[in-house]
Amino acid sequence: MCLSATVSFTASALLTAGGAAIIVKAARSNWRYLPIGLMPLFAGIQQFTEGFVWVGVNSGDHGTMVWGAMGFIFFTWFMWPFWIPFSVWVLEPSDSRRRPWFLAMTGVGLLLGLLLYIPHGFGTDWLVVTVNRDSLAYENSMLLDQFLPRWVSYALYVFLIIAPPALSRYRHMRHFALTVAVVVIVDVTLLRYAYISFFCLLAGLATIHLAWIILTNKCAEECPELFGHQAAPGRV
Repeated sequence: MCLSATVSFTASALLTAGGAAIIVKAARSNWRYLPIGLMPLFAGIQQFTEGFVWVGVNSGDHGTMVWGAMGFIFFTWFMWPFWIPFSVWVLEPSDSRRRPWFLAMTGVGLLLGLLLYIPHGFGTDWLVVTVNRDSLAYENSMLLDQFLPRWVSYALYVFLIIAPPALSRYRHMRHFALTVAVVVIVDVTLLRYAYISFFCLLAGLATIHLAWIILTNKCAEECPELFGHQAAPGRV
């Protein structure tokens, strides 16, 4: 978390423990829930790595800071742009006409994530972490900056994390898209000085929305043949 190592590790413990419980619930309820069920756990691991960014910054240990930051941006830049559309693709009924589009977005997100993340491993000068207003600010260069304005990369990123759930068949996944949109708006308008760190904090909290969807089996309201208790084994 953007505030301190203690807060980061505490948030990590809560999200990881809660995420593990959600995974168990997802596995018992319907395997289609598993990808979105993993997202709170991923958010917890991400907060754990940011805790080590704070440890490195506070102690002057550059190696620990870089290790933690590379773990943190692994989720920020690589995982989320493809995992969210992939999760929606898995959740969508097999006969949905939207599934090919979600799969295409998954491929685009994977490519974007690779381009955003991998170059940082070639040289630590690509990644600079500073403390701005008692929060971590990741001032990183991007490979795509050589070809595209930064705003274009950000716009594509935001599209890939909001559009798939917004286009989902399931009403409550569309509500989750609104949750993510609110996170982006708050982050950009109020927390720009440390927007990457705050975005991941708020997005981690937003995964509670997904946990609620799984715990209450909301998808069964609109697709009981897949998510109802009497769903045929061949359909799930």
